[in-house]
Amino acid sequence: MTSGNDTMFPMLTSTTFHGDGVALAGWTSGNTAQPPLLLLHGVSRRRATFAPLLPWLMPRFCVRAYDHRGHGESERGGGYFVRDYAADAVRVVGSLDRPVLYGHSLGALVAMLTAAACPDAVAAIVLEDPPGPSFLTAVDRSPYAAVFALYRDHAGSTLSVGDLARKLSAAPLPGAPGMPTTTFGATRDPANVRFTASCLKGLDPATMLPLLANAWLDGIDWEATLRRVTSPVLLLRADPTRGGMLPDGDFRALCDRLADVTPIDLPGIGHNAVGQQPDLMPRFVIPFLESLPFGDAAMKP
Repeated sequence: MTSGNDTMFPMLTSTTFHGDGVALAGWTSGNTAQPPLLLLHGVSRRRATFAPLLPWLMPRFCVRAYDHRGHGESERGGGYFVRDYAADAVRVVGSLDRPVLYGHSLGALVAMLTAAACPDAVAAIVLEDPPGPSFLTAVDRSPYAAVFALYRDHAGSTLSVGDLARKLSAAPLPGAPGMPTTTFGATRDPANVRFTASCLKGLDPATMLPLLANAWLDGIDWEATLRRVTSPVLLLRADPTRGGMLPDGDFRALCDRLADVTPIDLPGIGHNAVGQQPDLMPRFVIPFLESLPFGDAAMKP
């Protein structure tokens, strides 16, 4: 049984997860005999962003994913700090049997906070380019400021996906230092722009406010969080010169303070690492997942 946007994946069933006071629209694969894996997407996106990963993951796991609060088909309202998204994830994880958490960007931060809050309830985490504190305390001075402001301005748009994609594509963006002004469409392929437009139509503009105010991590003790994460961690770090959000110092801090971390540096690859390079799944993610103690029978397709 499928519905809505899930009709493209006949093996997925639409599911409503219950977060911290909000209903979260999601899906789950039907193979409940496999170990659970929960996918957590980045800010401004929605659960469908993980579609390219499903052929790798669904034979091995019972895959779940949901749209964060204020995103996609999930309820709006409440706070939009990282701690608020993490509170939702803690509630969802409590309904699962020791899942692996796979998070990209915001989702990676949520995965880490969740693993710190309930270490015995999380089997392992995969962190795909988590934004570091050094980046998040200076978002308004980063090249991403104009992109996030563009997302804020077009969040909840009533335009068709095609019309909004054309509007986004033509939107001016500042160039790199010493370089001329460019456009949003010049920095992304047309299919990516169209998917971004489809995500923005379901986005609450308020989601971007704490991020643009450099306040996303408010209320979080970063050092204490790192110390409380005891589950195995795969850390995929995108290239900061290509838009990666994990600066050198923050990367070293994660490597030094996480108890069981497998760090992978990805030179030349941007923030949306696995989306840009799907071969990273069989190269790095699948070997890491296969190392986890679920038992041979459970991990085989």
